[in-house]
This record gives sequence, structure tokens and C-alpha cells, in this order.
Amino acid sequence: MTGAKTAVDWLASVAPDPEACRREWERNPLRVALLPAGKAWDVLILPGGLGRPTLDVLTRLLDRTGPVLADFGDARTGFFVPPGTAARWVGTGIRTAGSGTWIVVPYPGRATGGVRWLVSPDGSGTLTDPALLELAMHEAAAGLATGEDRS
Repeated sequence: MTGAKTAVDWLASVAPDPEACRREWERNPLRVALLPAGKAWDVLILPGGLGRPTLDVLTRLLDRTGPVLADFGDARTGFFVPPGTAARWVGTGIRTAGSGTWIVVPYPGRATGGVRWLVSPDGSGTLTDPALLELAMHEAAAGLATGEDRS
């Protein structure tokens, strides 16, 4: 199974109808589908100015992060974390998508009109550890506050 097909299967597995999800990705001109958060993953959504530097820190620390999305104009960056994280997350300025919410997800490995993968899922189920994400956010924020490039 190719990486993209494995990633598609992993993402579509959370859809109420995985086959309909796959068809939506194929037919939708934007190559996106709405998927429910809270089943296989939650998403922590950072403001763009903090999201990219946080990803830089994580990339320096880890061989592989979980999937990461960026939206139109890099205004927000979404990190895929274990289910239940959104319900427990305490922090200002960070949006969460967990149980009962839906997010726009692009087809892995294909360009879309807006939302795109910064780190595409590989189908293995790898997610970003929320404690490491929080530490990376603090380091990135400190770098932004002092004007240092910590990436």
C-alpha cells in the first residue's frame, strides 16, 4: 500500500461513511473533505505566527511529528494530537477541535486551494505528543518575544 493510500485510509476511517469520504476527495474541486475530530485524533490550532515556529522546534526535536495542517495564508496551524486532548487543553489563544467538531482535511499528497499539509499523515497513526507540543510552543514563543530564531 502506498503512503498516500495508507494516509487516506487512516483519515477516512473516522468518517461516518469512509467510501463517501474518498469519493468527496475525488469529486470536490478543492480536494477537501469534512472529517470529525475526536475519534482518532484531536487538533490543536495555533495562530500562524506561533504555529510555524512551533513546528520548526518540533522538527528539530523529533524524527517525525504527527500531521500538521496550515490554512489559507498560514493564519492558523493545526497539530494532530491524541483524542481527548482538546477537552483537557488549558491555554489562551489556542483553538481546539475535539469530539463533536469537524475540520476541513485535504487529500494527502495533493495540492488544494487553501488548506494544506505541512506534515502529511503517513497512515501509521503518529500523533504529536501534547506535552512536547506545549514545550515547543513555549520555546517558539520565547524566541518570538526576544527576536531570536530558535529553529
